[in-house]
Amino acid sequence: MNFTQAQKMGLVGLIVVIILLQLALYFLDFSKPEEVKFSIQTPEIVQFQKEIDSLKQVKIEENKPKIYPFNPSFLTDYRAYWWGMTPQEYDRLLTHRKSGQYINSAKEFQQVTGVGDSVFNAMKPHFKFPDWITNQKQNSFDRSKKNKAELLQDNSKPLVKKDLNQATYEDLITIYGIGDKLAKRILKYKEVLQAYSFNDQLYEVWYLDKEVADRLLERFTVIEKPDIQRININEAYFKQILHLPYIDYDLTKKIFNYRDEVAEIQSLEELKQIEGFPVEKFDRISLYLKAE
Repeated sequence: MNFTQAQKMGLVGLIVVIILLQLALYFLDFSKPEEVKFSIQTPEIVQFQKEIDSLKQVKIEENKPKIYPFNPSFLTDYRAYWWGMTPQEYDRLLTHRKSGQYINSAKEFQQVTGVGDSVFNAMKPHFKFPDWITNQKQNSFDRSKKNKAELLQDNSKPLVKKDLNQATYEDLITIYGIGDKLAKRILKYKEVLQAYSFNDQLYEVWYLDKEVADRLLERFTVIEKPDIQRININEAYFKQILHLPYIDYDLTKKIFNYRDEVAEIQSLEELKQIEGFPVEKFDRISLYLKAE
Protein backbone atom coordinates (compact mmCIF):
# COMPACT_ATOMS: atom_id res chain seq x y z
CA MET A 1 0.00 0.00 0.00
CA ASN A 2 1.37 3.39 -0.97
CA PHE A 3 0.76 6.41 1.35
CA THR A 4 0.80 9.97 0.23
CA GLN A 5 2.98 12.44 2.02
CA ALA A 6 -0.07 13.96 3.79
CA GLN A 7 -1.25 10.58 4.98
CA LYS A 8 2.16 9.80 6.38
CA MET A 9 2.23 13.07 8.30
CA GLY A 10 -1.25 12.44 9.74
CA LEU A 11 -0.30 8.95 10.83
CA VAL A 12 2.83 10.24 12.56
CA GLY A 13 0.80 12.91 14.34
CA LEU A 14 -1.75 10.35 15.59
CA ILE A 15 1.01 8.16 16.95
CA VAL A 16 2.53 11.15 18.76
CA VAL A 17 -0.82 12.00 20.35
CA ILE A 18 -1.33 8.40 21.52
CA ILE A 19 2.15 8.32 23.06
CA LEU A 20 1.55 11.65 24.84
CA LEU A 21 -1.76 10.42 26.26
CA GLN A 22 -0.16 7.27 27.57
CA LEU A 23 2.61 9.27 29.19
CA ALA A 24 0.04 11.58 30.76
CA LEU A 25 -1.92 8.68 32.19
CA TYR A 26 1.25 7.21 33.63
CA PHE A 27 2.80 10.29 35.18
CA LEU A 28 -0.18 12.48 36.14
CA ASP A 29 -2.51 11.90 39.21
CA PHE A 30 -6.13 12.37 38.20
CA SER A 31 -7.60 11.52 41.64
CA LYS A 32 -9.94 14.08 43.30
CA PRO A 33 -7.83 16.98 44.52
CA GLU A 34 -8.00 17.80 48.20
CA GLU A 35 -10.05 20.81 49.14
CA VAL A 36 -7.84 23.81 49.47
CA LYS A 37 -8.52 25.77 52.60
CA PHE A 38 -7.73 29.42 52.66
CA SER A 39 -6.99 31.12 55.95
CA ILE A 40 -6.76 34.84 55.71
CA GLN A 41 -6.42 36.20 59.23
CA THR A 42 -6.70 39.93 58.83
CA PRO A 43 -7.55 42.04 61.92
CA GLU A 44 -10.94 42.91 60.43
CA ILE A 45 -11.85 39.25 59.87
CA VAL A 46 -10.67 38.28 63.37
CA GLN A 47 -12.83 41.03 64.91
CA PHE A 48 -15.80 40.05 62.76
CA GLN A 49 -15.46 36.42 63.87
CA LYS A 50 -15.38 37.48 67.53
CA GLU A 51 -18.62 39.42 67.07
CA ILE A 52 -20.26 36.39 65.46
CA ASP A 53 -19.12 34.15 68.34
CA SER A 54 -20.43 36.70 70.85
CA LEU A 55 -23.84 36.81 69.17
CA LYS A 56 -23.97 33.02 69.15
CA GLN A 57 -23.25 32.95 72.89
CA VAL A 58 -25.98 35.54 73.56
CA LYS A 59 -28.43 33.39 71.61
CA ILE A 60 -27.46 30.33 73.63
CA GLU A 61 -27.98 32.22 76.90
CA GLU A 62 -31.38 33.49 75.72
CA ASN A 63 -32.51 29.97 74.96
CA LYS A 64 -31.60 28.74 78.44
CA PRO A 65 -34.58 28.57 80.85
CA LYS A 66 -34.59 31.55 83.24
CA ILE A 67 -34.62 30.71 86.92
CA TYR A 68 -36.24 33.35 89.10
CA PRO A 69 -35.97 33.46 92.91
CA PHE A 70 -38.90 31.71 94.58
CA ASN A 71 -40.36 31.06 98.00
CA PRO A 72 -39.96 27.31 98.63
CA SER A 73 -43.13 27.28 100.73
CA PHE A 74 -45.16 27.87 97.56
CA LEU A 75 -43.25 25.62 95.15
CA THR A 76 -45.58 24.31 92.41
CA ASP A 77 -45.71 20.67 91.34
CA TYR A 78 -44.41 21.62 87.88
CA ARG A 79 -41.38 23.40 89.34
CA ALA A 80 -40.73 20.57 91.77
CA TYR A 81 -40.66 18.11 88.85
CA TRP A 82 -38.45 20.51 86.87
CA TRP A 83 -35.92 20.64 89.69
CA GLY A 84 -35.91 16.86 89.98
CA MET A 85 -37.88 16.35 93.20
CA THR A 86 -39.71 13.07 93.59
CA PRO A 87 -43.51 13.00 94.08
CA GLN A 88 -42.98 11.77 97.64
CA GLU A 89 -40.69 14.72 98.46
CA TYR A 90 -43.20 17.20 97.04
CA ASP A 91 -46.07 15.53 98.93
CA ARG A 92 -44.19 16.12 102.19
CA LEU A 93 -43.98 19.81 101.33
CA LEU A 94 -47.74 19.92 100.61
CA THR A 95 -48.54 18.20 103.90
CA HIS A 96 -46.35 20.70 105.75
CA ARG A 97 -48.08 23.62 104.01
CA LYS A 98 -51.61 22.27 104.58
CA SER A 99 -50.89 22.11 108.30
CA GLY A 100 -50.52 25.90 108.23
CA GLN A 101 -46.74 25.89 108.49
CA TYR A 102 -44.24 27.55 106.18
CA ILE A 103 -40.62 27.00 105.21
CA ASN A 104 -38.45 29.65 106.87
CA SER A 105 -34.95 28.46 105.93
CA ALA A 106 -33.14 26.35 103.37
CA LYS A 107 -32.22 23.84 106.06
CA GLU A 108 -35.85 23.47 107.05
CA PHE A 109 -36.80 22.84 103.40
CA GLN A 110 -34.48 19.84 103.20
CA GLN A 111 -35.60 18.55 106.59
CA VAL A 112 -39.29 18.70 105.62
CA THR A 113 -39.00 17.32 102.09
CA GLY A 114 -36.05 14.95 102.53
CA VAL A 115 -34.73 16.05 99.15
CA GLY A 116 -31.26 14.78 98.18
CA ASP A 117 -28.16 16.93 98.43
CA SER A 118 -27.63 17.29 94.65
CA VAL A 119 -31.14 18.63 94.02
CA PHE A 120 -31.06 20.69 97.23
CA ASN A 121 -27.73 22.35 96.37
CA ALA A 122 -29.07 23.29 92.92
CA MET A 123 -32.26 24.81 94.36
CA LYS A 124 -30.81 26.52 97.44
CA PRO A 125 -29.24 29.57 95.70
CA HIS A 126 -32.65 30.47 94.25
CA PHE A 127 -34.63 30.42 97.52
CA LYS A 128 -36.22 33.72 98.46
CA PHE A 129 -37.78 34.16 101.89
CA PRO A 130 -39.99 37.01 103.18
CA ASP A 131 -38.23 40.16 104.31
CA TRP A 132 -39.12 39.64 107.93
CA ILE A 133 -37.12 36.42 107.91
CA THR A 134 -34.09 37.55 105.94
CA ASN A 135 -33.68 41.19 106.95
CA GLN A 136 -35.13 41.98 110.31
CA LYS A 137 -33.72 39.27 112.56
CA GLN A 138 -30.72 41.29 113.69
CA ASN A 139 -32.70 44.46 114.30
CA SER A 140 -35.44 42.57 116.09
CA PHE A 141 -32.87 40.70 118.15
CA ASP A 142 -31.33 44.00 119.28
CA ARG A 143 -34.77 45.37 120.16
CA SER A 144 -35.61 42.18 122.03
CA LYS A 145 -32.39 42.40 124.08
CA LYS A 146 -33.22 45.98 124.92
CA ASN A 147 -36.75 45.10 126.01
CA LYS A 148 -35.50 42.24 128.17
CA ALA A 149 -32.88 44.50 129.73
CA GLU A 150 -35.53 47.07 130.59
CA LEU A 151 -37.67 44.42 132.24
CA LEU A 152 -34.74 43.05 134.24
CA GLN A 153 -33.91 46.51 135.56
CA ASP A 154 -37.23 46.68 137.35
CA ASN A 155 -38.88 43.29 137.60
CA SER A 156 -40.79 44.40 140.68
CA LYS A 157 -43.32 46.20 138.50
CA PRO A 158 -46.00 43.98 136.97
CA LEU A 159 -46.19 44.02 133.19
CA VAL A 160 -49.27 46.00 132.18
CA LYS A 161 -50.63 44.96 128.82
CA LYS A 162 -51.77 47.60 126.38
CA ASP A 163 -54.86 47.50 124.20
CA LEU A 164 -54.10 45.56 121.03
CA ASN A 165 -56.25 47.92 118.97
CA GLN A 166 -54.19 50.86 120.20
CA ALA A 167 -50.86 49.32 119.17
CA THR A 168 -49.02 51.48 116.65
CA TYR A 169 -46.55 50.56 113.95
CA GLU A 170 -43.72 51.66 116.26
CA ASP A 171 -45.08 49.41 119.02
CA LEU A 172 -45.32 46.38 116.77
CA ILE A 173 -41.81 46.48 115.35
CA THR A 174 -40.38 46.31 118.88
CA ILE A 175 -41.62 42.72 119.06
CA TYR A 176 -39.02 40.14 118.09
CA GLY A 177 -40.12 38.54 114.79
CA ILE A 178 -42.13 41.51 113.52
CA GLY A 179 -40.60 43.70 110.85
CA ASP A 180 -41.87 46.41 108.56
CA LYS A 181 -44.11 44.32 106.32
CA LEU A 182 -45.55 42.17 109.07
CA ALA A 183 -46.36 45.19 111.24
CA LYS A 184 -48.21 46.79 108.32
CA ARG A 185 -50.04 43.52 107.66
CA ILE A 186 -51.24 43.36 111.29
CA LEU A 187 -52.55 46.91 111.09
CA LYS A 188 -54.15 46.26 107.70
CA TYR A 189 -55.98 43.20 108.99
CA LYS A 190 -57.26 45.30 111.89
CA GLU A 191 -58.85 47.61 109.29
CA VAL A 192 -60.41 44.65 107.50
CA LEU A 193 -61.91 43.40 110.77
CA GLN A 194 -62.84 46.95 111.84
CA ALA A 195 -60.65 46.24 114.90
CA TYR A 196 -59.68 43.10 116.76
CA SER A 197 -62.46 41.61 118.86
CA PHE A 198 -60.60 38.49 120.02
CA ASN A 199 -56.94 37.92 120.76
CA ASP A 200 -56.82 34.80 118.62
CA GLN A 201 -57.74 36.80 115.52
CA LEU A 202 -54.03 37.61 115.43
CA TYR A 203 -53.39 34.02 114.36
CA GLU A 204 -55.36 34.75 111.19
CA VAL A 205 -52.85 37.35 110.00
CA TRP A 206 -51.14 35.98 106.93
CA TYR A 207 -47.56 34.83 107.58
CA LEU A 208 -47.64 35.66 111.29
CA ASP A 209 -46.18 32.66 113.10
CA LYS A 210 -47.90 31.50 116.26
CA GLU A 211 -44.73 32.04 118.29
CA VAL A 212 -44.52 35.67 117.18
CA ALA A 213 -48.26 36.20 117.80
CA ASP A 214 -47.86 34.73 121.32
CA ARG A 215 -44.95 37.10 121.92
CA LEU A 216 -47.09 40.03 120.80
CA LEU A 217 -49.96 38.97 123.09
CA GLU A 218 -47.59 39.01 126.06
CA ARG A 219 -47.60 42.80 125.77
CA PHE A 220 -50.91 43.55 124.06
CA THR A 221 -54.45 42.25 124.46
CA VAL A 222 -58.00 43.19 123.45
CA ILE A 223 -59.07 45.28 126.42
CA GLU A 224 -62.28 46.72 125.07
CA LYS A 225 -64.19 45.14 122.22
CA PRO A 226 -64.86 47.51 119.33
CA ASP A 227 -68.29 48.84 118.51
CA ILE A 228 -68.80 47.43 115.04
CA GLN A 229 -71.71 48.67 112.97
CA ARG A 230 -73.74 45.54 112.24
CA ILE A 231 -75.73 44.93 109.07
CA ASN A 232 -79.34 43.80 109.22
CA ILE A 233 -79.25 40.43 107.48
CA ASN A 234 -82.88 40.75 106.38
CA GLU A 235 -82.27 44.01 104.52
CA ALA A 236 -78.70 43.55 103.31
CA TYR A 237 -77.71 43.32 99.67
CA PHE A 238 -75.69 40.41 98.35
CA LYS A 239 -72.49 42.44 97.98
CA GLN A 240 -72.79 43.83 101.50
CA ILE A 241 -72.69 40.35 102.99
CA LEU A 242 -70.06 39.13 100.54
CA HIS A 243 -67.61 41.87 101.59
CA LEU A 244 -67.78 40.98 105.27
CA PRO A 245 -64.87 39.14 106.93
CA TYR A 246 -65.13 35.33 107.16
CA ILE A 247 -67.84 35.15 104.49
CA ASP A 248 -67.08 33.99 100.95
CA TYR A 249 -69.24 33.77 97.84
CA ASP A 250 -70.61 30.26 98.52
CA LEU A 251 -71.61 31.10 102.09
CA THR A 252 -73.24 34.36 100.99
CA LYS A 253 -75.28 32.46 98.43
CA LYS A 254 -76.40 29.91 101.04
CA ILE A 255 -77.42 32.67 103.44
CA PHE A 256 -79.55 34.39 100.80
CA ASN A 257 -81.12 31.11 99.69
CA TYR A 258 -82.05 30.41 103.30
CA ARG A 259 -83.45 33.91 103.73
CA ASP A 260 -85.62 33.41 100.63
CA GLU A 261 -86.95 30.14 102.06
CA VAL A 262 -87.90 31.48 105.50
CA ALA A 263 -88.88 34.99 104.28
CA GLU A 264 -87.26 36.52 107.37
CA ILE A 265 -84.47 35.43 109.67
CA GLN A 266 -85.63 35.84 113.25
CA SER A 267 -82.32 35.12 114.95
CA LEU A 268 -78.73 34.80 113.83
CA GLU A 269 -78.68 31.40 115.52
CA GLU A 270 -80.74 30.18 112.58
CA LEU A 271 -77.65 30.51 110.38
CA LYS A 272 -76.20 27.44 112.11
CA GLN A 273 -78.97 25.38 110.49
CA ILE A 274 -77.63 26.17 107.01
CA GLU A 275 -75.85 23.17 105.53
CA GLY A 276 -72.12 23.81 105.37
CA PHE A 277 -72.24 26.87 107.64
CA PRO A 278 -68.90 27.25 109.51
CA VAL A 279 -70.23 26.99 113.05
CA GLU A 280 -66.74 27.44 114.46
CA LYS A 281 -66.72 30.97 112.99
CA PHE A 282 -70.19 31.94 114.19
CA ASP A 283 -68.86 34.18 116.98
CA ARG A 284 -66.83 36.10 114.39
CA ILE A 285 -69.52 36.30 111.71
CA SER A 286 -72.08 37.47 114.27
CA LEU A 287 -69.88 40.51 114.96
CA TYR A 288 -71.01 41.98 111.64
CA LEU A 289 -74.63 40.85 111.36
CA LYS A 290 -77.89 41.30 113.20
CA ALA A 291 -81.43 40.00 112.64
CA GLU A 292 -84.19 42.58 112.95
